[in-house]
Amino acid sequence: MAKNQNGQNIVTPSPDRLAQAAQKAANGGLPPVHLWNPPFCGDIDMRIARDGTWFYQGTPINRPRMVRLFSTILRRDGDAYFLVTPVEKVGITVDDVPFVAVDFTVENPGTDQVLIFETALGDTAPAGPDHPIRVAQSPESDAPAPYVAIRAGLEARIDRKSFYRMVDLGQEEVIDGTAWFGIRSGGTFFRLIPAHALT
Repeated sequence: MAKNQNGQNIVTPSPDRLAQAAQKAANGGLPPVHLWNPPFCGDIDMRIARDGTWFYQGTPINRPRMVRLFSTILRRDGDAYFLVTPVEKVGITVDDVPFVAVDFTVENPGTDQVLIFETALGDTAPAGPDHPIRVAQSPESDAPAPYVAIRAGLEARIDRKSFYRMVDLGQEEVIDGTAWFGIRSGGTFFRLIPAHALT
């Protein structure tokens, strides 16, 4: 195996090897990717589409278990996304955000409610100060595009049916003199759209 100037082994990114490393590092939970600082080994032809589909060399990855493994070693550094193991770090392309929130449940309905979102890959996140909801403008239209933080800078786009359910639970509050329509979760009010936009 070749080595770079620092004497580190140079590896060629391989999806199978990445999956094996993720499996080994998982140990029943999420690998501590934030603690790893392996050498950057280049980009791999892997892409996460806006709908959450993972592609390798232009072909959808149809093995849910492998996609789940990849998602556990995903890390965001700045605006870039990487798959990280203890021995390598490879760049991938993410069209929007890496996850899609496909459902949520409500705990403690009412003023103390908590919305617990679930992604298509099985991650869960209780919306609140540690998992904020934000709304941006959809790149495809002027419609609002809602997101929720899942973990360590990784977000999920909230799917349309879940967003409509959120709207049904929403309320109006005045913040800094401006009326907003939003949702409360985990003791925090998250602004969705200006209240005047509802009329």
